[in-house]
Amino acid sequence: MALDKKRKRVQEKQVTVFEEEKDDELMAHEDIDNVASGSDVSGDKNEENNEMHVDGNEAAPAASAQASGSRRPPTALELRDIKDAADLYKSSSFKLQIDALLPNVRPKYQNFPPLDRFLTLLYTCLNSLPSIPSRHPLEAAKDLLKKEIAVPYTLPLPAQDVNWKVAFEKPTEVILVGSWPNKLSVRAKDKRPYVVDLAVEIPSTLLQEKDYLNGRFFQKRAYFLSVLAAGIQAQKSGLHAEVFFSSPSGDPRLTCLIIRPKEGSSNDLTKLNTEIRIIPMLGSSSPIPLPRLSPAKANIRTSPSDGASEDAQSPVYNTSILLSTTPKTQLLQSHHLKGLVPAYSDALTLLRIWANQRGYSRGRKLCIAGFESSNFFWSAVLDLVISGEDPGTTSANKSAKRKPLGKGLSSYQLFRAALDFLAKQDFVPRSGTDYQGRQFSPDDYSSDAAVFVDSTGINVLTAISSGSLDMLRHDAKATLGSLNGEFSTQDPFKETFLTDYRGLQSRFDVVMRVDISAAKLRAHSVHSTIEHGSLYKSLLSTIVASIRQALELDVTHSPIIFIGLVLDVEHAFRLVDHGPPADDPDLEAAQRFRDFWGDKAELRRFKDGAISESVVWDVKTSDERTKIPYSICTHILALHCGISQALVQHWQDSFDNILRLPATIISLYQGKADSGFRAAQAAFDSLLKSIKSLDEELPLAVLNVSPTSDMLRNTSVFTPTAVSPPVSASLPPSAQYLQPIEVVIEFEGSGRWPDELRAIQKVKLAMFERLASSLMGSTPGLKATVVVGDPVSTSDILDVASLEIITPQGWAFVARIWHNREAMLLDNAIDDKPHIPTHIKRKLPGSPDLKSRQAALEAKEVHVRRFLHAPRHHRAVAALNHRYTAYAGTVRLVKRWLAAHWVLQKYLSIEAVELLCAAVFVGNSHKSASPSQQQQTNVPGTKERGFAKVVELLKEWKWEQGIFVPYGDDTEDAPKSVFNASGRDGVWKISTEFDPEGYMWTRDAPDAIMARRIQTIAGATWSCLQTLEDGNLDVMTIFAHPVQQYDFIVELNPALLPRYHQNIIADPTVWARKAKYANVEVAEGSHSATQPGYDPAQLLFNDLSRVYKDTFMLFHDPLGGERIGGVWDPRLQDPRAFKILGKFSSIPVAQESGKDKATVALNKDAILWEIERFGAGLITNITQRD
Repeated sequence: MALDKKRKRVQEKQVTVFEEEKDDELMAHEDIDNVASGSDVSGDKNEENNEMHVDGNEAAPAASAQASGSRRPPTALELRDIKDAADLYKSSSFKLQIDALLPNVRPKYQNFPPLDRFLTLLYTCLNSLPSIPSRHPLEAAKDLLKKEIAVPYTLPLPAQDVNWKVAFEKPTEVILVGSWPNKLSVRAKDKRPYVVDLAVEIPSTLLQEKDYLNGRFFQKRAYFLSVLAAGIQAQKSGLHAEVFFSSPSGDPRLTCLIIRPKEGSSNDLTKLNTEIRIIPMLGSSSPIPLPRLSPAKANIRTSPSDGASEDAQSPVYNTSILLSTTPKTQLLQSHHLKGLVPAYSDALTLLRIWANQRGYSRGRKLCIAGFESSNFFWSAVLDLVISGEDPGTTSANKSAKRKPLGKGLSSYQLFRAALDFLAKQDFVPRSGTDYQGRQFSPDDYSSDAAVFVDSTGINVLTAISSGSLDMLRHDAKATLGSLNGEFSTQDPFKETFLTDYRGLQSRFDVVMRVDISAAKLRAHSVHSTIEHGSLYKSLLSTIVASIRQALELDVTHSPIIFIGLVLDVEHAFRLVDHGPPADDPDLEAAQRFRDFWGDKAELRRFKDGAISESVVWDVKTSDERTKIPYSICTHILALHCGISQALVQHWQDSFDNILRLPATIISLYQGKADSGFRAAQAAFDSLLKSIKSLDEELPLAVLNVSPTSDMLRNTSVFTPTAVSPPVSASLPPSAQYLQPIEVVIEFEGSGRWPDELRAIQKVKLAMFERLASSLMGSTPGLKATVVVGDPVSTSDILDVASLEIITPQGWAFVARIWHNREAMLLDNAIDDKPHIPTHIKRKLPGSPDLKSRQAALEAKEVHVRRFLHAPRHHRAVAALNHRYTAYAGTVRLVKRWLAAHWVLQKYLSIEAVELLCAAVFVGNSHKSASPSQQQQTNVPGTKERGFAKVVELLKEWKWEQGIFVPYGDDTEDAPKSVFNASGRDGVWKISTEFDPEGYMWTRDAPDAIMARRIQTIAGATWSCLQTLEDGNLDVMTIFAHPVQQYDFIVELNPALLPRYHQNIIADPTVWARKAKYANVEVAEGSHSATQPGYDPAQLLFNDLSRVYKDTFMLFHDPLGGERIGGVWDPRLQDPRAFKILGKFSSIPVAQESGKDKATVALNKDAILWEIERFGAGLITNITQRD
């Protein structure tokens, strides 16, 4: 299928590294926090100051004037550094942070004399090894096996009838290669050791011209490496080292020899955290003809029964041989660039740090497929950026060739240029550096293969899938956006170089853990197995190709692999995939389509009359629709690779179940009640229409009805459900909760409104009474009740009146009236003479007393939050829900998570949660991003990824710095209301265009204690999410709340809690019918009236929290929790002197001799007995911690 016709369902994918280990640490251990602040973290204090020196144009400015005090003007270099700090780095500290970072990620070469001595001994050992005459490869392997060395022969394994032999002679040349000799090494992730590469040249006398055929070179290479291992391991070598084979890329043909001196020996390098890697190398005098290694050549011969033609190209196989010719050339090229460009070393270091933090290198966490041993890839990228593209490469647009950059650029400029190249380059149209003597013609490469030919003539992308390259492009775009300040106001240095982005759950929208141990290829080929080096690599290649074609994207040595997808939400969830039309001139296109999709493909006629092959995904719910990418992958893996769905593990269903009511409760609603967000919106629209139709019956016409409930912006935890009287009668008491939908009614302006606050509240009651009568008269079955008073407040100017409406279908609404002049009157009550100084105002007669002013302040706070900010917040969140597919699901999961950990509502408002989730999607930049920029941001495409990113944000957020969440262009010009945040207890600052101060939804909570508690919960949750890589993630453990931390637990009777069915671990036996006759409970419950919002557990929790606010802190799950946890105030733990009005229940303590004053202690038993009496009938038990 042509590339431009492909379906762009997914943008990138990630699969895994070959080793899974347990530890996980930051890149630069304890120094890295200091680097983030730009401080000096040069390490050993005994080191000289020149360790902080940065090469080239980023060298530190010369020392200032001498102690004599003479002054001189700044040099040109100093002026440039000053300008770069202001313009280029966009931060005065960014350059200092880079300068501080670089020494901490490089080895201290002056500490490595022991390594030099060991390398000298190793060189002597290698050159003293005796020759071994030619022998049959199997006989030679048996001899080495006696020395406990197994020769790592590759496929096809040598047989008894082979006509070639293996032998050994000492290496022709032994040289240091790679990053170490040029001092370009960078500290690896997770404290993995530095690797010192040692290339040993295979003598040309051991090779023959035809060794390029059928893996003969790799067999001789393996034997050569095994003899080296035996010699090094021998006692007489005096090296005292352990040796083992390793293939970081998983290709057995590229096996290397790892040497680690034994711990405690004279050559111990443990403190240096270094290992030596021996790489066999082909010399210039090798008899193997290089033209035979062209990507277009066929060097694999198989039997006719395999079905592969002798002319079948073997580009991967050929490149694997070519790689043995490059170590020395790559060393010389890096040395050349380092001398040519002063900032090259620092730029390469920055690029590799950036790559390490994103999984483009080996570590104890999973690695992006193909980048396990890709150090020279980054050098090739910088080489191209510096030298420009080869003008000889073919391209449809030669004017678009990348021009060479100046050699005097700083390391940061080169780093940004490399990211720009990676973000924009499509490697399928071939690219290459400008080098002399290109080995192969561009036409030798396949038209659909990713090609990036470096200065050595090697395609460095041979082992890297296009899906991994898409992931690389995606990360480069996101980093450039951060550096440009487009999407974030957080520290760009930390985001670029310090943050670890390797977590699967927060990085990918869909994560699948696939067990390929039982996989069986649909069309197995011996040629493909030899081409890729092993059956495992051939299977991975098939999986990548099949999933890529299915998802129209470019989609890891273990029987377990991980497939990660980053979705293009515009196309990822479509229900129909179109194939070739019925009249396609390519007669075989339809057959190819059917062969690929199997029984899913069918010929269909569409509404526009078109007839074409198609694949239709049958879904019934929105949750099933979000699983379409997963369904595609499982279908393709089963069809082409023989991997059943049971072997593909994913976690989306588990997260979906968290947001669903128990199945037994759903069955009671099914077919009897309206449910769903659309049904709730339809009910609101119907109510709005009914209210609007009453203008003739009301004193004032209704101007607007604004929703403020999360049920109408799709962010409530559970799907809204109507509870009509018949349905309520059939529900058990523990499942009768009806959540009301809050709305605000605005009447037209009129001068008939009174100018006195108390009178306004009376008028509101009258308006509610008239509206209730009119609604019940116009809508049969509708019930409207005027609700008066607040159980706590006694203020007569506070807005406490509301209208409770229950529609015939069972939807409940709570309406309040907004009068626009009320805010002005409250301002006057707070300060009626703002132009007079306060100390004079107090002496004037008629000034409001302190009590009245405080009541006005409380009423103003409620008014601003309820009538001004709540409707704006609702409109903004509803717009975000339409713009970002996964936003609503993310909010619902985060709310459920916070509620399950007993912090939602009392300690964190639902509006604050919605703003935090919005920060993950829209960023926290004060600049509004354009739609094209929004697509470049790292926006979650599924609620699971969104949830993980919110947890990550809470874990790392320095809340004392605050955060800004842009609502969007449609709300920027809205008038801003003044909100008094004085006297606040909340420490979270979440600013918006409406609320620059940032405390509208966090004024009272969370305080510092709760903020740290939430951060601790987020850290524990993040650690739990990391178990996904082991396949041990149980989603329920993320929402399971430990109670051992509480001083006492108040247990409630779940059968009396109308919200208990929403409990995260609800027990179905609580609402199971126990009567002999099924209709008995219906008859008993049929007389009870529906009570919207009635939650006795929450009411008890609120009363206890208010009465004992100076004694303990209470915690409770507002979504059906049947337990309340309490923690005593630590300030009351020790006895203290008796004081009148001490604000807590106390008991006398036995007086110690020598003390005159009597002391009292907290009377815990009396308080708990009092709580038990307070909740008699609802509280079943109170348990104290020992």
